[in-house]
Order: sequence, then structure tokens, then C-alpha cells
Amino acid sequence: MNVLNLNESFQDFKELKNIDRETMLAILEDVFRAMIIKRYGSDENFDIIINPDKGDLEIWRNREIVADGEVEDENMEIELAEALKIEDDFEIGEEVSEEIKIEKFGRRNVLAMRQNLVSRILELEKDHIYAKYKERVGDIISGEVYQIWKREMLVIDDEDNELVLPRQNQIPSDYFKKGDTVRAVVAEVDMRNNTPRIILSRTAPEFLERLFEQEVPEVFDGLITIKKIVREPGERAKVAVESYDDRIDPVGACVGMKGARIHSIVRELKNENIDVINFTANEQLLISRALSPAKISSITLDNDNMKADVYLKPDQVSLAIGKGGHNIKLASRLTGFEIDVYRESEAELDDVELEEFSDEIEGWIIDAFKEIGCDTARSVLDLEEEDLAKRTDLEIETIRDVRRILRSEFE
Repeated sequence: MNVLNLNESFQDFKELKNIDRETMLAILEDVFRAMIIKRYGSDENFDIIINPDKGDLEIWRNREIVADGEVEDENMEIELAEALKIEDDFEIGEEVSEEIKIEKFGRRNVLAMRQNLVSRILELEKDHIYAKYKERVGDIISGEVYQIWKREMLVIDDEDNELVLPRQNQIPSDYFKKGDTVRAVVAEVDMRNNTPRIILSRTAPEFLERLFEQEVPEVFDGLITIKKIVREPGERAKVAVESYDDRIDPVGACVGMKGARIHSIVRELKNENIDVINFTANEQLLISRALSPAKISSITLDNDNMKADVYLKPDQVSLAIGKGGHNIKLASRLTGFEIDVYRESEAELDDVELEEFSDEIEGWIIDAFKEIGCDTARSVLDLEEEDLAKRTDLEIETIRDVRRILRSEFE
């Protein structure tokens, strides 16, 4: 046993979790039988006894006793004279069981066998990690930040498995240092170069959904259903919820008393604003709720093209669009409609369509204004020149000429 430290090999198996004893013994026996076949050409007349708890191994070769000089296969047969050296009462035709010491296989074969055993152990471990995390895709896990690189971060779980959190899967305002605890959702699991690669994410909608399940018991128990989640990580998120129990207010339950439940989620997401709305099959009402906190005056739907024209009072337009346009973008993704916002003016009846000025204003300029929701004269005049220039990319001189033409219409 000095040639091969079997205890180390067996210990490698003990450190694996959820590996049943039968699988362990089968792999060990398979590796040793491969060595026997390589040395003797066959393993059918060998018995292998393994005790992994103690690191013990016994290999016994069974051979039939034949008359002296009549051995045709040394692996399967043994001369009577040789058999009598083992035990003095053997007779021709009987079977001899002889223990084969591990050293007899030669150092090179033994080292090759050990390498094969280690490879099988590592392969088994990789398969176990892959299967474990494949079943946990979409679940939140906690890990310790082990190393930080420019494009990704290495995270170690409680079993010392290596997980990867790419930079693009981190919230923009995330900041971690080595040793910090990080929570993320398992986003993807695949095999690369025969090694499992577990990808985490803090930007996926599933991460926010799992956080709601942890913080809101009604969501975890299924009393409240999350219909859809859309996010601009670190900026804003919209969550449509529904309850089939009329006694439960889904929005109130998700927000919690004085916002206690939602605040803990917001903190985890680095102060990401979260709008929780009641889901409804009424498309107009859903769009109106999705554009919260803006108050909608009226909505015109084009179901064929999945477009919605939303009219609001001038002071509500900026609320509907939101900072950086996040509110209207998320509302469009949540509802599935392409939403265009229009100002509603008290003098709307006296307004004039921009198309009426096509003889004075070039068509491509009119199209530029219409793309930002300004399709009437007053909708252009209601906005500041700088705002129009920023949103349309038109020259300031061009915008001033257009406003002069439109203003003359009402004078």
C-alpha cells in the first residue's frame, strides 16, 4: 500500500456531498478493474474488496489447479506445485484464491490508475455541481465575493463552488469588495471545456420576483400572483400583481405597512424605484396604471398595430415620460403597446395639425416633431426651444423658424 495512498483517494470521495455509497464503490471498482485488465488482459476471475472508510483494498485472483506443465493460461490456471505452496492440501480441479498485492502491478500502472481515479472524482464532482445548479436556475443564492476583475466577479458559495457575476449582470450602482456577501439569482448554467459555469444576475426580472417572494408571504404562498416584471436596473421597475382573493389588496400587501416590505427590496436593488400596480385585462386601464404616477386624460388604442396614443395635461407629460424616459419605456414593455404621449391643451379645439403647414415647413421637419408626439401647432409651441432641440436633434435656428410660422397662425 505504500506505492499508492488510497486513503487520499477515498477521502476525495468523502468530501463530495450527496454522492451515494453505491456510486462511489462502483467507480472505485471500475478504476481498479481497468488496471487489472491492462495488466492481466482480463478481470473476470478477480474479486475486489473495498473498504473506503478505512482506505483498505484487497484484490483476489481465482485460478483453477491443473497438472504440472499443463498451464495454458497463467492468468486463469495454476500448476499443482505452485498451488501447494499456498496450501498443502489442494488437488487438481480445485480453485485457488490468491491475494494480489498492489505493488505487483508496477509503479507506473499504479500511478496511472490513481490519475484515472482522481479524474473520475473530479468529473463526478463537476456533474454534481452542474446538476445541482441546473435545478436552481431562477433561485436566489448567497455567496462571498472572492475576486473582482474588470468584466466579472468571482463568488464562492457555502460549498466552495465558484460562481460568476458578470459586470453587465450587476446593478450599475453595485459596489462590492472581497469578502462581501452578495445575493443574486442563478441566471444560466452551462458546461465550458467540461467545466460547469454558473452565471449569476442581479439585473434579471427573476431576481426582483424572488425578492418579492422572500419579503411578501402572500406572494410566496400563491395568494398574490406576479403577472409581469420589467426593469431598468438601478433606475426603475414596474411590477404587475393580481390576487384571486377579493379580500386581499395585492398592491397594499406588496408595499407593506408604511412601505416596510417594499423598502427592504428597494435597498437590495440600490434604491431602484419600484411601481407596483394592479394587473387588469382592460388594456386602457392597464396602460393608465402603467404610466403611474402620471394622470391620464384619455387613451386611443390601435390594437392592430399595438399602439396607444395617450393624452395628458401639460403638467403630467414629464411624469409620464419619467427621468431618462424610463417610465414610458417600462410602461410600453409592461403592456406590450408602443405608447406615444400627447399634450392636452385647453385651446385644443383651436389647434392646427402640423400637416396643414406642409407648404411652409418641409416634410422631414414635420416628421421629426411628430416622432416626439408633437403633431399639432400648439404641442410644438407649448415646449421650450431647448427641449425641442434636445428631443428632435433639429438645429435651434430651424426650430425658431418653425415656431415663428406656427405662432403667426394664432396671431
